[in-house]
Amino acid sequence: MKLKASSIPVIIVMGVFGAVALALRLMAKALHMTYKEINIIVYYLLIPLSWCIMLDIIIKLPIFTPLWILLWIYIFWSKRKFFRQWCDVAFQLSVEFLLKFQRIGWNYWEASVVIGVVVPIIIYVVLIWMLRC
Repeated sequence: MKLKASSIPVIIVMGVFGAVALALRLMAKALHMTYKEINIIVYYLLIPLSWCIMLDIIIKLPIFTPLWILLWIYIFWSKRKFFRQWCDVAFQLSVEFLLKFQRIGWNYWEASVVIGVVVPIIIYVVLIWMLRC
């Protein structure tokens, strides 16, 4: 099934995209970072870290969280002299990934909302459900 761009109301997409972008910009400003840095830290470090913590609680064994933290310690250490540039490249790769969804009729904003908001919410719902079982 091909989901057309018009099947997701533009006002919702732009509202969600705008709210998330504003929140990231405010965090970046408060932390003296760039938008791209905070975007990478939130979406590639913090959100997955929260999932790792939840998974470790579910399986009652600390495996995923320490591994994720070690991976990011390595990233921070190995990229310490050019972390901002590394984030710029990672952000650009993310944009290119999201643009690939044009094949199914989504523009950049729609893909950003689905992949960056809807999918993480679904993952949180599943993990929370698993925690309650």
